[in-house]
Amino acid sequence: MAETRRTVAIVGAGIVGVSTALWLQHEGCNVVLIDRAEPGSGASFGNGGVLASSGFVPVTGPGLIPSIPGKLLSRDGPLFLRWPYLPRALPWLLRYLSHARLDETTRIARAMAALTGDSLAEHQALSDGTPAARYVVPSDYLHVFPDRAAFAAAALGWRLRREAGFTWSEMDRDALAAYDPAFSDGLRFGAALPGHGHIRDPGAYVRALADQAVGKGARLIRAEARDVAQDGGRVTGVRAGGETIPCDDVVIASGAWSGPLCRRLGLRVPLESERGYHLDLWEPSVTPRAPTMVAAGQFVMTPMEGRLRLAGVLEIGGLKAGPSRAPVDLLRRLARAALPGLTWRDESAWLGHRPALPDSLPLVGPVPGLRSAWAGFGHHHVGLTAGPATGRLLARAITGRGTNVDLGPYAPARFS
Repeated sequence: MAETRRTVAIVGAGIVGVSTALWLQHEGCNVVLIDRAEPGSGASFGNGGVLASSGFVPVTGPGLIPSIPGKLLSRDGPLFLRWPYLPRALPWLLRYLSHARLDETTRIARAMAALTGDSLAEHQALSDGTPAARYVVPSDYLHVFPDRAAFAAAALGWRLRREAGFTWSEMDRDALAAYDPAFSDGLRFGAALPGHGHIRDPGAYVRALADQAVGKGARLIRAEARDVAQDGGRVTGVRAGGETIPCDDVVIASGAWSGPLCRRLGLRVPLESERGYHLDLWEPSVTPRAPTMVAAGQFVMTPMEGRLRLAGVLEIGGLKAGPSRAPVDLLRRLARAALPGLTWRDESAWLGHRPALPDSLPLVGPVPGLRSAWAGFGHHHVGLTAGPATGRLLARAITGRGTNVDLGPYAPARFS
C-alpha cells in the first residue's frame, strides 16, 4: 500500500510561507497555501529588497533609549509615532525597550545571525532552476556615513558582524568616490560588505516562487483563515473561505496579521506592526552601484528593475490607520541629499506592516499545547533576508528530519 503523503496547510503566502511550501514539497509533502491576498503582496512586496545577511543587529542597542527624543522630534528623524495609538502601543513599547541592553543586543544578534547569515545562498538554493532565479542578484551591501567618526560610533554592531564572520572594506572619501561616484560630499566614509545580494523586484520574485509551488502541485486558496480545526489535541484542518481544508499540520506565517489565529490556538503573541514605507523612483537619473544603507537617515537605496527603491523609516501606529505623508517626504528628501542631481520620471509610495515582537526574534517552531501547529513570523525588517532559511528549518522540523540550528531562541512557547 502506498504511503499517504503528509498535507501541510500554510496560512500566509509571503516569502516565509512560500519558502516553507517549496521546502516542504522538497521533503515530499502536499501543500496548501492560504492567503486573503495574492502571494507576495504584503510586506514581501514592499521591503527594501536587500538580502541583508549582516543585518542581524537589533535596533534595540544600548544607546536606543536616550536617542528616542531626537529621532521623534527631528525633522529628519527616522522614527514616527501616531500619538493617538500610543496608549495601545505603550505596553509593547516598554517590553521592547527592556531589551535595549548590551547583553540582550548580543544574544539577539547571535540568534538572528543563524537565520540571516547565508541569505544569498539560501535564496539561490530556493530559486535555482526556476523563473524566480533571475530576480536574485549577488552584490555588495554598502553602508555610507558622514565620516569615520560616525562609523566608529556604531562599533558594537560592526564588532558583532566581525564575530559572526563578516568582513568589509573601509573607504575614505576618495576611495568611496572611486567605488561609486554617485554620493554627495556629505558622505565621506563607506564600508562595503561582500557576499550579499538584492532582489530586482521582490513582489514579482515571491509570486514567481508561489507559481513554482503551484506548478509542483500546491493548492492555492484565496481566503482568510479564521480558525484551526482540532481533534484530540491535534490539528485536523483550517477553516477558510467557508470550508474546512483538511491537513495534518498548519503553519501560521501571515506576518503582522498572525495574532488572531494564534489566539485561536491558545497563544497570545505580543505582536505589533512596524509600519514601514518605501518610495520607488522610476527611471532615476542616478543609481547606486550596490544596495546602500545611508546610516544617518537609517534608510536603504536599492537598484531594482526600472526604479530605485528607497525604504526604511519606522512608524508605530497599528494595522488600521492609513499612510502618513511625512515618512515619504523624508525618504525623498534624504535621497536627494545623498545623490546630488537625482531626478526621476515618476514615483510610487507604499506602506506595509512588518511583524514585530518585543524581543526582536521571530517565532519559528511548534506552537505549544497543540500537536502539528507551527509558527513562522515576526522577523521585523529582515523577513525577506531570513525567509528561505526559516522555511527550510520549518520544513525539516515538521517532517522530523531535525535542524542544524537550535530553534530554542525562536520558540513560540516563550509567549505561552
